[in-house]
Amino acid sequence: MYAQASAKIALPSYLPNQSPAPVFEGQATPVSFFTAGAEIYAQGEKAGALYQVEFGAVRIYRLLADGRRQISAFHLAGETFGFEADAIHHFFAEAINATGVRVFRAPSGTDMSRQLLPLALKGLTRAQEHLLVLGRQNAIERVAAFLVEMSERQGGLRQVELPMSRNDIGDYLGLTIETVSRVFTRLKEKGVIRLLSLRSIEILKRDTLLAMGE
Repeated sequence: MYAQASAKIALPSYLPNQSPAPVFEGQATPVSFFTAGAEIYAQGEKAGALYQVEFGAVRIYRLLADGRRQISAFHLAGETFGFEADAIHHFFAEAINATGVRVFRAPSGTDMSRQLLPLALKGLTRAQEHLLVLGRQNAIERVAAFLVEMSERQGGLRQVELPMSRNDIGDYLGLTIETVSRVFTRLKEKGVIRLLSLRSIEILKRDTLLAMGE
């Protein structure tokens, strides 16, 4: 049994040129380790905690009535997830690969609404951007926008790590795995990206990729 330790988690700012985001102060559990595919929490479970990815990656998804899976978000190392507007989780959270997660809980009776506002707005912004991507008719545009997003979230590096599978990317973009694979191949043939491995790419023509994703 581990003793809980007081810790802080920095919430992301949501506007450029703004002062640092507020800090969430609460009880942090030791890092929990999840194997690939392990459930972190389920749809319908009681909410109330925040989760920070220490390493690895997490997918947030919901199962549709016909059994299909719709992924709504990916969370990478250093990112926070699990915020809900009410008392239950509306999506499943699952480790994509070997993942470490730290859980933060607010002290009992503490009003954290002001501190959690930046996190809620950041989540809303990403959800709106995701809808814009899904609204694109062209599969190349969707994949290009996704690669640009992943690059920006990893500091704008040329070499981008993709912890998720092609199937995950398809379920995030509303495409089949076959379509995702074809688009990656086409981008490679056009010299826009280099496929270093199944989970790693190098962006060769960033401006072209940006133009494709707009």
